[in-house]
Amino acid sequence: MLLTQEQLLIAESARALANKVIRPFARQWADEKIFPQEALMALAQAGFLGMLIPQRWGGSEIDYISYVTVIREIAKADGALSTIVSVHNSVAMLPILNYGNDEQKKQFLLPMAKGEKLGAFCLSEPQAGSDAANLQTKAKRQGDEFILNGVKQFVTSGKHADIAIVFAVTDATQKQHGISAFIVPTNTKGYQVAKIEHKMGQHASEIAQIVLDDCHIPASYQLGTLGQGYKIALSNLECGRLGIAAQAIGMAEEAFELSLLYAKDRKTFGKFLYEHEAISFKLADMATELEAAKQLLFHAALLRDKQLSCLKEASMAKLFASEVAEKICRQAIQIYGGYGYLADFPLERIYRDVRVTSIYEGTSDIQRLIIGRELIT
Repeated sequence: MLLTQEQLLIAESARALANKVIRPFARQWADEKIFPQEALMALAQAGFLGMLIPQRWGGSEIDYISYVTVIREIAKADGALSTIVSVHNSVAMLPILNYGNDEQKKQFLLPMAKGEKLGAFCLSEPQAGSDAANLQTKAKRQGDEFILNGVKQFVTSGKHADIAIVFAVTDATQKQHGISAFIVPTNTKGYQVAKIEHKMGQHASEIAQIVLDDCHIPASYQLGTLGQGYKIALSNLECGRLGIAAQAIGMAEEAFELSLLYAKDRKTFGKFLYEHEAISFKLADMATELEAAKQLLFHAALLRDKQLSCLKEASMAKLFASEVAEKICRQAIQIYGGYGYLADFPLERIYRDVRVTSIYEGTSDIQRLIIGRELIT
């Protein structure tokens, strides 16, 4: 797929900014587990923290193809930061855009789109990861308030976020139809960061366990209608999966480009690495798989731009891109040999960072389940 001139300019802008404010610091962020606040401020100033939000509500209102291209460019510089940006732009803000009233948009969406406030998405629970209908968190109406109690797991930016979208059961007799969504400012009494998880990779992007302990919020912070939470959660996962596919591709592109440069520079047995057929074939497969992943992603994003359903296509893009990306990063390390295994070189970090892309926003098996269901409907 050929990008338009405007889309190319947006990509170039993202690439230039990433090279300036992200790439030079990515290793330090990872080693010291630093939350990249200054880089997020720079991205906000460039309009990259409100990409899918209309200008009326403070966003830059770009198309989905441009959006996934920006996420790719950020991920090439640092996968962890791309996770923060993807979550904020998609599952944290789109529920408010699509289901919030004007007052909620003015109070919450506007500062989020401007990058003044950071968003989080609280769906998963310790006993219910991909099983979103099995939530245990409860929300009880009491006068003009809701009181939330429960535990949320794997919350990206759970500590640094200002606004969280929280899903809780309001009617246990209705199963998934008894789940509702709420906007919860994280400075609300009862919103507690119980734990920051220690992860294999993406150390600059925190994931937290959040405890909601008699967390009182105004009833006006209910998002959508009562019992609409399950629909709200699932309707926004399409975009989330596009973002994860994009970041997986971005990290894989970085690994591929590094290995290609190394193959052109390193000599063994009197030849450059790329002159050895074994290496040449690896590079050919990596390039082909990358191109296939990009085309799947662009197709799903184009459907989204046309306001057509892309549930199956987004799942296909996420499934293929995440699994191919890990393979490409693994092959890149093989091309580097022993140096690829060293923390002195970026491939070791990229490989650890990319591994989670086939887990969050729905595991690979969940994507296969969705695709299989869509094929027979």
